[in-house]
Amino acid sequence: MENHMMGHNKEKRYECDVCGKAWQKPSQLETHRWEHTGERPFDCSECGKSFIHYNNLLQHNLVRSGERPFTCSDCGKSFKTANHLKRHRQVHTGEKPYGCSTCGKSFAQLSGLWDHRRVHSSERPFTCSDCGKGFKSSKHLKVHRRLHASERRYTCSDCGKGFTQSNNLLSHQRTHTGERLYTCAKCGKGFT
Repeated sequence: MENHMMGHNKEKRYECDVCGKAWQKPSQLETHRWEHTGERPFDCSECGKSFIHYNNLLQHNLVRSGERPFTCSDCGKSFKTANHLKRHRQVHTGEKPYGCSTCGKSFAQLSGLWDHRRVHSSERPFTCSDCGKGFKSSKHLKVHRRLHASERRYTCSDCGKGFTQSNNLLSHQRTHTGERLYTCAKCGKGFT
């Protein structure tokens, strides 16, 4: 905590010109900028998946190895990092310490609050380098970038049609199975 508190005393001189967040070191700002551009410089040598942060690559390698050394004392579920275990513990405690000052909605993680705040503003800090379209989250930018790359990683095993998002594939597969998840309460008609 002492190290953390010292961080508050340091001047954050390196400000992002897109979203206004500030950093103490220029290297931190450079890494942050990759979130806006979609650049992912750290690649897994085994599967080719890429990451913005080196620590995410390390965590990915832990997942690939199957190692999960951190175990929840309440339910026995295990995790690859101490932080993941800490976040999981909030499931048992119900703790949501990060509240939105505009609408009161609470979040278990600070990143959830940051993403939520954009709902109340027109801020779209994640910009596509190909077409300039802005997005409220890096996740939405990532999905959009697949459209430019014509990347359709999710393929229907029945007909071969490709999709950029797994939920679109699941909806499509229901056209083959005839499964109807949504039913009208008034007339009983089902929809995929």
